[in-house]
Amino acid sequence: MMTNHGHTLTLMALSIALIGNASAVRANDGDEKWQHTKTTTPIEHVIVIIGENHTFDNLFGAYRPAPGQTISNLLSKGIIKADGTPGPHFNKAAQQQASDLNSYNLDPQLTGPYATLPQPQTTYATGQPPGVVDARFPANLPNGPFQITKYVSYDAHTGDPIHRFFQMWQQSDKGRLDLFPWVAQTAGIGPQNGSYSPTPGNTHQGGEAMGFYNMNTGDAPDFKAMADDYAISDNYHQSIMGGTGANFIAIVSGDVGLHNLDGVPDMPPANQIENPNPQPGTNNFYTQDGYGGGSYVNCSDPMQPGVAPIMEYIHTLPGNAFNAGNCAPHTYYLLNNYGPGYTPTGALKPLGASYFTLPPQTLPTIADTLSAKRISWKWYSGGRNDGVATTHEYCTICDPFTFFKGVMTTSLKNNLQDITQFYQDVASDSTLPAVSFIRPPESMAGHPANATMPDFEHFVADVIKRVQSNKQVWAKTAIIVTTDEGGGYYDSGYIQAVDFFGDGTRIPLVVVSPYAKKGHVDHRYSDHASILKFIEKNWMLKPLSKRSRDSLPNPIASRDNPYAPLNRPAVSDLMSMFDFEHEHVQENEGHDNNDK
Repeated sequence: MMTNHGHTLTLMALSIALIGNASAVRANDGDEKWQHTKTTTPIEHVIVIIGENHTFDNLFGAYRPAPGQTISNLLSKGIIKADGTPGPHFNKAAQQQASDLNSYNLDPQLTGPYATLPQPQTTYATGQPPGVVDARFPANLPNGPFQITKYVSYDAHTGDPIHRFFQMWQQSDKGRLDLFPWVAQTAGIGPQNGSYSPTPGNTHQGGEAMGFYNMNTGDAPDFKAMADDYAISDNYHQSIMGGTGANFIAIVSGDVGLHNLDGVPDMPPANQIENPNPQPGTNNFYTQDGYGGGSYVNCSDPMQPGVAPIMEYIHTLPGNAFNAGNCAPHTYYLLNNYGPGYTPTGALKPLGASYFTLPPQTLPTIADTLSAKRISWKWYSGGRNDGVATTHEYCTICDPFTFFKGVMTTSLKNNLQDITQFYQDVASDSTLPAVSFIRPPESMAGHPANATMPDFEHFVADVIKRVQSNKQVWAKTAIIVTTDEGGGYYDSGYIQAVDFFGDGTRIPLVVVSPYAKKGHVDHRYSDHASILKFIEKNWMLKPLSKRSRDSLPNPIASRDNPYAPLNRPAVSDLMSMFDFEHEHVQENEGHDNNDK
């Protein structure tokens, strides 16, 4: 495990190609010929790095931007002070208790605020006993966000907050953002979870969702340096309420996985259909939910459990809900984590009531569009090991193209490679694809409990260093760093209800490029589809489908509120985070302007 937090990012003074430069792209079907495709910007390589499970406030909640820039976070709102202690408006983040005894509600009857936060739990944190009170944290934490590193070191493993679909909708409480610990304590991760199944009396969850890191006291130094030197968004969101699997699918498709037979929607086994209504005699302990249980919902049917409250809410909001919630008739969508329909080498997996596997998907993806235009792309995964993927470092559901028939039954599956191949490809402008997606090894992805934020930081910093060491590549590259979802951590930011599926909480987004606006904090509303829109605009590609999120317009904001689009639903294409008229140049540390 890497523990050196003093890494300093260095930049190089470079000459940059003009806008409209031809981008050399390699075909993906074994043909080694190059095709030159015009780009609308100087960017010829996009590298997307996706970590796991941290919200914007969890990482950037105490960040102070450069003079002239504004930010929406815990510190700017006075919820905390710069030293991490409660601020003058700490009560804005106070968490409530509630009662939900009959049917699922987004805004259950409140019964009063917590006197103090429930003591955080260990869940399955590495090095801690599983599922007990985490004695490293006090039992009397004030009711609001707390600085994690006042009690444990920055590289410590901590408990894992819940991050599932119906739970996240409920935690958000129609934008009040005040039910994070209560939902964790009452619903947990659902009753169908094998040996780790919670009970109504013990869901193995406490107040861990309210934790944050503090850049003012030394946490996340590399990410702070990136924010200072490049551009971040304080209005970027996970696309889907819920966890990793659904959001990785959204990252490549702008859409949601569904149960189907040869591309035709059909009904999943009954034990795999979600039911968030409370079990009889319990307060909000869901009936059918969990990683070994319900994850599908037919959201076109308001009689299905949990559907009506969400649909009623989004239809009360300004603007029209995207395609009436974007729910096709008689279609069961996957809301949480099931495995892909193919092995890493392309073999079909068995399906049925006892297999929690999403059938092969036929949704259009960015791989289809890029390949059709002969624009090169790859998905690099830690631990993939040439498809053998026997190591604990490989995350099956974080390798999203393995869900898709159009990739896994064709030669395109050869574009799914181990992270070690990226290290070879980035050394040469002729082998690095136009579009690269990178998912770190599991231990470096930043997921709470089994990884740490410094591990993810160092992984990202290493990728940046490798790109910058190749001047020809760095001169025309945009590195986009984000997480798949917020991991259930609290966030104080605005959430746009785009459709039935989300958006979810804000998550970090950092753009590292010679053309990134230095120290810029971008307020335009964005989600994972914004990365698709950036790629599409850069290479002049059409949206993936009429229903995919990349078909939404760019947001129009008012002067009074730059965060909520007037024309919602809308998501940006991230172009506002770049300055393509002036390259961002910083000399190597300790050298004068003549030392390039």
